[in-house]
Amino acid sequence: MPARILICTAAFGEGHNSAARNLALALQEAGAEARVADPCLLGAPVSTRWLCHGYRFVTTRFPGLWYRVYLRTGDVDFSKQRMPLMRKPERKLGELVDTWQPDAVVATYPLYPYFLERLLEGNPRPPKIFTVVTDSIEINAAWLKCPTGEWLVSDAYTRDTMIRGGLPAERVIDTGFPVNPAFSRLTPLAADDACEPFRVLFFSTSRRLQVRRFAKAVLQASPRTQITIVLGKNVRHLWKRAKEIRDAFPGRVKIKGWTRKVPQLLNSHHLVIGKAGGATVHEAIAARCPMLVHHLVPGQEEGNLRLLESIGSGRLADTPETMRAAVTDLLADDAALWRSMKRKLALHGRNAGAIASARHILERCKGSAQG
Repeated sequence: MPARILICTAAFGEGHNSAARNLALALQEAGAEARVADPCLLGAPVSTRWLCHGYRFVTTRFPGLWYRVYLRTGDVDFSKQRMPLMRKPERKLGELVDTWQPDAVVATYPLYPYFLERLLEGNPRPPKIFTVVTDSIEINAAWLKCPTGEWLVSDAYTRDTMIRGGLPAERVIDTGFPVNPAFSRLTPLAADDACEPFRVLFFSTSRRLQVRRFAKAVLQASPRTQITIVLGKNVRHLWKRAKEIRDAFPGRVKIKGWTRKVPQLLNSHHLVIGKAGGATVHEAIAARCPMLVHHLVPGQEEGNLRLLESIGSGRLADTPETMRAAVTDLLADDAALWRSMKRKLALHGRNAGAIASARHILERCKGSAQG
């Protein structure tokens, strides 16, 4: 029988959901039976939606306030916490495990292993537990302390950080971030591309002024630039401002709403601009597409920016002025800096994290069954 893998995600940040979806795709391609579930949304849908709305609002509009909250979580002992809001999600997770009987449970959100430790106490045949860490380098204590069999991490820098934090090296596995398996089958733009035109992919936040100001900065940096603005779930909210830019720069602006073709877009553009979320950063790395970060949530996203800087493939440009200067620098001397970034991304690799994670999980499950 195929291995049954339960993947538990949470709607608090797209990185958790993206990692879960992509891992499920890779597991299914490998012949396993994979199920993605959000115990928070299933167990407490109303409060979870309100919390998600509040999280997005605070991290976008008041990042300093969020940073103070983030720092306080490092002092919480989640193994002893029985937060009222989390009681129903914990029960729902228990129901999922009891009814589906998975061979392994994979958590892309750090609280679930704490739930599982309580739920599986006394179980004679517990499933194997894996935790996919969706942050890089700057790792919150909730990840480090969670009771899991193994941690699957995005890169060697993060692995080294976690080992220095006291985790056993043999249980911290560098698989790469679980990006869509399609990335491993796509061909990125070459470092010797002519860059005529220089295509920029821009992922916006919900802030209206940001769309207009940053897109304008990119287009004013050089007559060679063209921009694709991806509005996503904010399409109604931001369409008017995006259209103003398209009208002001005829023939140089494309607007997209929600799209499922992010791997293809990243592999066909020269540069991506977006917030430093785990999913976007690692998808850019997988597509070998240099990145400029226009918005950074203090705490967990700082490590993602550090990863880009460590590879040599991106930097922070969080004002229109720094954005214009950054694009100008990338294109100077026949795009010498851009070409250097492309070569460094090629050396770093990491376009098959979901596939590597799936193989590792299935090998561990197979070894356990044989034992």
